[in-house]
Amino acid sequence: MSRLIAKKKIMVVFGTRPEATKMCPVVQELRRYSDRFETRVVVTGQHREQLHQALTHFGIQPDVDLEIMKPNQSLAYVTAAAITGLDRVVAEEKPDMILIHGDTQTTMCGGMVASFHRIPVGHVEAGLRSHNKYSPWPEEINRRIVDVVSDLLFAPTSVGHQNLIREGYSEKHIYVTGQTAVDAAIHTHMPSYNFQEARLNDLVQFDGRIITVTAHRRENYGAPMEQMFRAIRRVADEHPDVAVIYPVHLSPYVRELAGTMLGGHERIHLIDPIEYPDMINLLSRSYLVLSDSGGLQEETPVFRKPLVLMRDTTERPEAVTANAVYLAGTEEAAIYDITTRLLTDSELYDAMANAGNPFGDGQASARIVQIIAHYFGYTDELPKPFGG
Repeated sequence: MSRLIAKKKIMVVFGTRPEATKMCPVVQELRRYSDRFETRVVVTGQHREQLHQALTHFGIQPDVDLEIMKPNQSLAYVTAAAITGLDRVVAEEKPDMILIHGDTQTTMCGGMVASFHRIPVGHVEAGLRSHNKYSPWPEEINRRIVDVVSDLLFAPTSVGHQNLIREGYSEKHIYVTGQTAVDAAIHTHMPSYNFQEARLNDLVQFDGRIITVTAHRRENYGAPMEQMFRAIRRVADEHPDVAVIYPVHLSPYVRELAGTMLGGHERIHLIDPIEYPDMINLLSRSYLVLSDSGGLQEETPVFRKPLVLMRDTTERPEAVTANAVYLAGTEEAAIYDITTRLLTDSELYDAMANAGNPFGDGQASARIVQIIAHYFGYTDELPKPFGG
């Protein structure tokens, strides 16, 4: 195709570190085509320090930072502040398309503001569903709202595509791209890596097996998280060749509970939250991972590390179906049992480690940008779908 088309302004909106790590590869790809796109990065600052650490890693400077984060912020505050700030920026910038990612409050607000201004929306990571509106909360609700207002639905896998079709979305608006988290992880992993968190350079030299732990989800506060921590301590007590590394979330509740239940153990290392490159390279050096995270379900298969998912539901069933992730729930006995089996049954471990990666091939960002180019008429060609 050869035609003269005015350059289009693409506004990429995000507010948290997970969004940044998954959207920065898309921003980098958009900027490869500066003859077609003027790319504007707008961050709400829903998260502050960790967000900017991720931006620095990818060499991206935001064009606008709303800096809305404040201590003990509520969902209502974040929503009101993000919508008000984004509404002002969108009115001034007048973008041709707004790209948002996933299921955060920033994402939901970005989609709503775009709809207020009748601006096309591209939703990266569309179609994920747990089918339980309170798990994960509020993310399940947010992602459903965002899909409703979106014009381009970038589903990471065929599962997201099928979810959207069942809900009545038009096939012509849905594209299976792969997961940009895989792009980011491949870009970030280094076989020889010097950790920015100095303690990790010593901890990863442990003469045994490392279990990396993350736990922070709101719906797990209370009895579920207490049971998770009891299981982790039992595993460490009974396996002297195991060391646990847990970058503890900044939530005061999580930090106090982790200190009380996991502190004081010589092989359970509670450290402050770590930057994204440290986390990716820690995952690659771990034996297995225990987490209630969403994003880690996509990252651990990149490095062939089994994940024990400490949640009752998942919006990423592909990894469970592929046997790369085990959905354990939050009961102490279930978490303890599967972790113990993975530490003692080499056949089970190898089966999970070699399950393959159902989420991507490192080309998701390129597919997304090519689809946007097609949407605006720069090209007649659409990329081959991931897995197609």
